[in-house]
Amino acid sequence: MKISYVIPVYHNEGSIGLSRDAIAALFQGPLSAYDYEIIFINDGSRDGSYVEMQHVAESDPHVRLINFTRNFGQIAAIIAGYQHATGDAVINMSADLQDPVELTVDMVGKWQSGSDIVIGHRSDRDDSMAANLFSKLAYGALRMSNPNIPEGGFDFVLMSRKALGLFLSYRGRNRFFQGDILWAGLPTMFLPYARKKRIIGKSQYNFSKKLKLFYDFLLDGSYLPIRLMSLSGILCALLGAIYAAVIIIERVFGKAPFQGWAPIMVVLLLVGGALMFMLSIVGEYLWRILDEVKAKPLYVISEGAD
Repeated sequence: MKISYVIPVYHNEGSIGLSRDAIAALFQGPLSAYDYEIIFINDGSRDGSYVEMQHVAESDPHVRLINFTRNFGQIAAIIAGYQHATGDAVINMSADLQDPVELTVDMVGKWQSGSDIVIGHRSDRDDSMAANLFSKLAYGALRMSNPNIPEGGFDFVLMSRKALGLFLSYRGRNRFFQGDILWAGLPTMFLPYARKKRIIGKSQYNFSKKLKLFYDFLLDGSYLPIRLMSLSGILCALLGAIYAAVIIIERVFGKAPFQGWAPIMVVLLLVGGALMFMLSIVGEYLWRILDEVKAKPLYVISEGAD
């Protein structure tokens, strides 16, 4: 059986050879019964990453390279690697040596025990206080609509061929990687680990990219924003109608502040409430259009009838 490692590369000069060496060591030891391949995807790096990738590939027939014309983003690099992977199981991991390569031994074991998805999730991380705070706040919000996402999030994951086929069948450019993996409900195992401090290079995953990831989940993987809009629209319409009735009653009893105030307020409240309600309906239609565009299957069968 064959294991494919998919490793996106963006400004990771100095760590590519070390990543290859760490993986190769596993297949000379605890994973010696398996064949393997390592797919490095250069996502438009402007440092010496691609040159290092070429040197590694020249010395190791297990290494394959994909070189993008420019930076298309991590999710594009991951999908490109997945599409070219030939293994019976595929492992996505970072090139910065922060994910413990040795954990893949346990991941392969869990996969062989029947798990289609094995997720290495960050139970602890040696990052700055600001990064840790943002992570806790962001994933706390995400877990409100998808409690299956681990508290620290994940991108270090093994997928079987069945899980990989489902993942690649989904469509869309602005996808939420974690949500798409968990969506199918296949047998999943979680393995916690402490994310290591980066010792080579500087992280290119800045605040704007983290914010983009957060928005991708809210807009692509959750009904929460639309549902909040719908509820606020209905609530505003109801409150507006109630207050309009109060104003009409006050007008009948002559308690309006001045002539013409009551009809103006009634019109404003009723029209405003109607607009909020109609916008929420439009939002619901837009979400359904997005759901159709993503083309996820209607169901996933675990065991089928004859």
